[in-house]
This record gives sequence, structure tokens and C-alpha cells, in this order.
Amino acid sequence: MNGQGRPRTALVTGASGGIGLEIARLLARDGTRVLMVAQDEERLRRAAGWVRGESSTADTLVLATDLAASEAAAKVAAWARAEAEPVDFLVNNAGIGTAGAFARGDAGLDQRIVTLNVVALMDLTRAFLPEMIARGRGRVLNVASMAAFLPGPLMSVYYASKAFVLSFSDALAEECRGTGVTVTALCPGPTITGFQRRAGMERTGAARLPFMMQAGPVALAGYRGALAGRRTVVPGLANKVMVQALRLMPRAGAAAIVRRLNAELE
Repeated sequence: MNGQGRPRTALVTGASGGIGLEIARLLARDGTRVLMVAQDEERLRRAAGWVRGESSTADTLVLATDLAASEAAAKVAAWARAEAEPVDFLVNNAGIGTAGAFARGDAGLDQRIVTLNVVALMDLTRAFLPEMIARGRGRVLNVASMAAFLPGPLMSVYYASKAFVLSFSDALAEECRGTGVTVTALCPGPTITGFQRRAGMERTGAARLPFMMQAGPVALAGYRGALAGRRTVVPGLANKVMVQALRLMPRAGAAAIVRRLNAELE
């Protein structure tokens, strides 16, 4: 476990469903106090009820807020400091995507993707990482994607945002080496959550791949990887093989493959 033991207090964004909710459940089972953040208050409170059901001693707090709003990260950090002991496990899971050709896309939505997937993640990490380093213990788990490894025609902004998350996490992991703090990037492949529907991806080849994973095993792989201090986690054997193949493939060829998978979005 990288010498740190189990986390005492965790903050999970995008905690109302999918991978974020499953990570919150794992934390609760291990006796961690879980601070859950998401935009939809009704869904968030329902999810918190499920998390509390994981253990008779499960302790959760919820904050419904839009992380793409101005000063959202500062608001979350202030709330966490006021309500709980120091956060020693930060899970940056909140994210959105959209599908279609960039030239015909919604500029406002693209900006929101970058704000939520990149800026909010960066700002929350900045809010908590210095405190972790000062204490000499802590973990950051950033949810990227296999999309981080390749260009994404017809989902260009989303793929680019996840490339940032992976690169940023890799860099921070090295900066934190020797401090007692670890940074892990979770890079799942296609996962059965509500993301595909919200991003308009249900018609694509990527959304119909036979090796799509459930959110539970993806969350477990990321959680265990973070506890072990691993820098990058790619859940699933098929996804691991694909990532290795992508490393050898010319980027133009990878882009062409992704475009074919997403062709129904044109």
C-alpha cells in the first residue's frame, strides 16, 4: 500500500454515478470518510445513501456544485476543510464529453469540457496537493481515459482533455516522488456508465465494443492502483493490449481508426 495504509478522508468528484460512485463505495467499505461532490443534488444524495449502505460505520458528506463554475474549486476546498479532517485521498473523476465535428460544434460546450475536465481538475489538485506534501502522505487519483493515448476525430476536445489529464498526472507523479504523496492516472477503455448517452456516443463503434467494462471493476482497478502508488492504471487485459499497440502505431493511423469508430457522429 505504499506505506500509507488506508486513507482517512477522501474527496470524490463526479460521485453521483458511474466510476466515481463505485470508488466512493470502495472507500466507504474500507472505513474512509467520503466527501462526495457532483452537480445534481438529487442524484448525489441518492448515491450517498447507497454509499452509506456499504458499511454500518460509513460516513459521507455531500456538496452539490457545478465544478465548471467560477471559483468552484475554492468553494469545494473551503467546504472540505470546514467539514472534515484533512483530505488525504483526492479523486478527480468529474468530466463530460461531446461528439461531432469540431468545426460544427458548440463553442460554449467545448469550453465547458475544458473547464471541467482540465481546469477544475487542476485547481482541485492545487488546492489539496501542497497540504498532502506538507503532511508527507496522500494520494491523488485522476480519471483520464484510453482516449488520452490517441487523437480523437469527432470527439477532439474530449480526447485532448484526457491527454492533458494523463500528461499532468505523469508529471506530478514524478514531482511528488519521495514526498510520501502519489499521483495515479486511471485510463479506462469504454465503460458502461451514463457517459456515452450524455456525450451522444451511443451510435458509435466505440460504444459497442465487445470488451466494454462495468464501472465496478474499473473503479476497483483504479482504487487498488492508487493504494499501491502506481502512476498509470489501464483496467482490463484487452485495453492493456490495445494501449501497447497504440504506442507503436503512427498517430495518423490511430486517428484514422478512431474516426472510423466514430463515423456515425459525422
